Amino acid sequence: MPNTLDCMNKRNYSCLPILMLMWCLSDPAWAQAGIQPFTIGLFGDTAYSQRERELLPELIAEMDSEDLAFVIHDGDIKSGGSVCSDEVFLDRLGVFKASRHPLVYVPGDNEWTDCHRRSAGAYDPLERLEKLREVFYPTNMTLGRRQFQLTRQSSEPAFAAYRENVLWEAAGVVFAGLNVPGSHNNYDGTQRASGPSPEFLQRVPATKHWLAQAFSRAKASNAAGLMVVVQANPDFEAYAAGKAHPGYLDFLNQLRDATMAFSGQVVLVHGDSHHHQIDQPFRDPVTQKVIGNFTRVETFGSPWMGWIRATVNAKDPKVFRFEPRPFQRKMFPEN
Repeated sequence: MPNTLDCMNKRNYSCLPILMLMWCLSDPAWAQAGIQPFTIGLFGDTAYSQRERELLPELIAEMDSEDLAFVIHDGDIKSGGSVCSDEVFLDRLGVFKASRHPLVYVPGDNEWTDCHRRSAGAYDPLERLEKLREVFYPTNMTLGRRQFQLTRQSSEPAFAAYRENVLWEAAGVVFAGLNVPGSHNNYDGTQRASGPSPEFLQRVPATKHWLAQAFSRAKASNAAGLMVVVQANPDFEAYAAGKAHPGYLDFLNQLRDATMAFSGQVVLVHGDSHHHQIDQPFRDPVTQKVIGNFTRVETFGSPWMGWIRATVNAKDPKVFRFEPRPFQRKMFPEN
């Protein structure tokens, strides 16, 4: 498959998806051009078991067989109880780099916040987060055999550590990846003491700023939609009942209020609770009516492998349409 440099030759028609992305990143006047719909793949919470690891290349090959602009893994590349070793990180990196399509990976709790567990190797979670950044985010490019450039939050001096938080734009739609993991967003830290952990207090201003940047970029570009990708299920049901965990409360308040102030469609993609669902869980705090321009999409999760094929069309009033693709191969070999 061609790489980004190969795609500079516009006679190479196999490069159309990546050329579209490159063009949209350089030309904010997308609305005046003949933007065409494109499709992407969404998956996460895999591979947990040895069997899932064996099947992971086949799952990615299934996405490879389609003409996708890019794919996104929304975190948890291993189980929470398995070892958080460098070898595991490098193994998953190899699988992701083999993807035919550009691949964006957002970190999950299993690969850093939960690594203090004895079964996971009793690592320092902050050291593991730094290792993730070193292994998966060494440049401003995506993973995969085809690549395109991302805007990383680390380009801002005040947030130089947060390489995992990213932004990009394609065909009139803005995409953002944020490090908001499960285990209550690491609010409790490894000690499970009362009150927020120091790491949580340091990271939250960065994610708050980056989410605001995503909405600002979408408004400045007159974007039709914004897709935000995190790992954590922030528990919309508890939020609706006024019982949101403090690790997610500010994030949900900001996401809700910014969505209500945005004219386009907003999607939050997450994993974490391993229950594929698509719904509209936000309500206007005054009228209690469903906020119609917000959709939550939860990807498949272990032991159920699968991916979601998303069609993105800036000319469609809904902008985003989703087609679940459960992985058809047997999870366990026949007896």
